[in-house]
Amino acid sequence: MKKIVPVIVALVLILIIGGVGIGGMLLEKYSYSKETVELEEYYGVTGDRLAIVLQDEIVPEQAVRRNGVCYFDLDTIHAYFNEGFYVDLQEQLLLYTTATDTYRVAIGSGSWQNSAESKDMGYAICFAEGETMYVAADYLKLFTNFSYEVFNDLCVQVYTEWGTRELAEVVRNTQVRSLGGIKSPILRQVEEGETVEILERMETWSEVKTSDSIIGYIENKRLSDATTEMEAPVTDYVPEEYTSLSMTGKVSLGWHAIGGPGGNDTLGAMVAEGKGMNVIAPTWFSLNDNEGNFRSFATARYVQQAHGYGLQVWGVWDNFNYKNETGSDIDSYAVLSATSKRQLLVQGMINTALSLDLDGINIDFEGLTEEVGIHYIQFLRELSVECRKNSLVLSIDNYVPFHFNEYYRLDIQGEIADYVIIMGYDEHWHGSKDPGSVASINYVSNGLTKTLEQVPAEKVVNALPFYTILWKTEGAEVTDEYITLNNVADFLSRVNITPEWDEETCQNYAEWQSGSTTYQIWVEDLESLKVKLNVMGAQNIAGVAVWRLGYGTPAAWELINAYAGS
Repeated sequence: MKKIVPVIVALVLILIIGGVGIGGMLLEKYSYSKETVELEEYYGVTGDRLAIVLQDEIVPEQAVRRNGVCYFDLDTIHAYFNEGFYVDLQEQLLLYTTATDTYRVAIGSGSWQNSAESKDMGYAICFAEGETMYVAADYLKLFTNFSYEVFNDLCVQVYTEWGTRELAEVVRNTQVRSLGGIKSPILRQVEEGETVEILERMETWSEVKTSDSIIGYIENKRLSDATTEMEAPVTDYVPEEYTSLSMTGKVSLGWHAIGGPGGNDTLGAMVAEGKGMNVIAPTWFSLNDNEGNFRSFATARYVQQAHGYGLQVWGVWDNFNYKNETGSDIDSYAVLSATSKRQLLVQGMINTALSLDLDGINIDFEGLTEEVGIHYIQFLRELSVECRKNSLVLSIDNYVPFHFNEYYRLDIQGEIADYVIIMGYDEHWHGSKDPGSVASINYVSNGLTKTLEQVPAEKVVNALPFYTILWKTEGAEVTDEYITLNNVADFLSRVNITPEWDEETCQNYAEWQSGSTTYQIWVEDLESLKVKLNVMGAQNIAGVAVWRLGYGTPAAWELINAYAGS
């Protein structure tokens, strides 16, 4: 018996130790972790940085807080809030152009100015750190529909949209954890009676957001049934209203190419050709230096005569003709990226237009690079304000839209301009050494479709070519020459060539050999123009333009008049 007792004791001890071990394992498996996560680590912030909770998501970008003021950097503002803010680092200005005015802030200043007033905000409205510009949230709110609130000096909750949300009450003290699971670290204790927003319901856990914008997980058994609540949008912002001028009926515009003062004397001939035209656009003005000045071939007499013919006159400003005429190096970036130069240009345009009694301004800035894009758009914004103030029609000429010229921003033009004109030609252009159609039907149709995705149809004008290109290929050498609409039939007769209809381009096409040279021509004629006008009619756009007067025929203008009068 004495020998059995120690054995029994040993067995009991083993059972106890084993039970303790199993109990510890079970406790370890089923007990709730008490590990916590520092909110700085959770948000990924240090110093004066603030995490941004946009709607119900922590975005990668961060805000900063200085002297109690919340600031967003300009890239974040452009990405999530408002694209309209513009920085001129040369002249140390932050600009915002509305439908009716431009607000200016000197970088580092606490006050803003526009044409009518100024106001001191009592803190730095914007400041720069290196190449990063920061703008105060309250200043941003003057022009943008959003709400924000800073929590725990660690995050800023931002709402730019409002709808419905699900809410639930916490029915027992518990924790918000970083992931769904009892072993997940704790982000925050929540008390019975607190309300949380339900972001996603799962089987045993829910993703929630607390009242101080901590996003994590709570067990469903700790939550009441969800209720639905309508979110209240902000009411301290009034959206801008862009007004537009529009003609009665469709636009029928002819560009009048004027290469010198004597070109004005051809007005009568151009009007005689373009019977039914209601807008004439003389190419009078061209940038002639890098300071914002331009040369002019304009005369008031021309405008008076055009008005006598019943025409509106939209003066054309370009950035290339003076350069082509003189060889001068005109730098569009230098002009458009400096606020003082843009203002000189805009004011000069407006003063000139008013002194001549023009009805509108037509902008034809071509060959812009992507780096010029933001400055060009700011120029158009500023010009649109002055045109609106002075009842001048603003029309803007554009290439057919592709991904590589998106920086011309047709979407913004469609908001600020009265008419957006698509130059529906130069699919293959003079000097390109790439034989092909000037304006195939797919090129025109696809261009209009892409434009109408960004611009209201009542503002879109499509421009037709009154010319074609004769391509000459000899070996590896490709040359070309223009043939105008009013000369193409005579040319084909002289070379004794009869083109045949090409269904793909919807143009008459001809190809022939002469010695070692291959000739190709995709003809612009009444048949091709009719197809284009039919497409334009189906799209119900605002009108038609032609490049250019002096190239057309009476029959072509009859087609245009039939379209414009439909």
